Amino acid sequence: MEQGKGKPTSKTHGATPFAQTYFHGTKADLKVGDLIGVGFNSNYGQRKNAKYIFLSATLDAAIWGAELAFGEGRERIYLVEPTGPIEDDPDLTDKKFPGNPSMSYRSTHPFRVVGEVTLWQGHPTEQVKTMKEHLLRLKEQGISSLNE
Repeated sequence: MEQGKGKPTSKTHGATPFAQTYFHGTKADLKVGDLIGVGFNSNYGQRKNAKYIFLSATLDAAIWGAELAFGEGRERIYLVEPTGPIEDDPDLTDKKFPGNPSMSYRSTHPFRVVGEVTLWQGHPTEQVKTMKEHLLRLKEQGISSLNE
């Protein structure tokens, strides 16, 4: 399902009150104007070079992305805009969460960083620990991401 069709098509640039907001959670230190692209190690599964990059229309899903990201950097949430088509993330839709309630998407096209959310509340430490343990069990069972 392409979600890019909901993007404004006018020639004017900048935010409008009707523009869809997208978020990307990570530990990478990025600046406004930077592009986030494919080809880096995935945060999940076998940690292969990622075929896709991810964004969400919900802040909560982006917070999970930042909290679960590998690396030593500070957890960050960026406001991003897709530069090409996006589609539902099959790891978070289909049978797991029909209808895509987390509003999580993926793309092979870069996302442009347009801002950063600097004030946000993370999940409770115990909840993050439980999620990381769950992901580790899936990895040990050989259950991998559909996105690698």
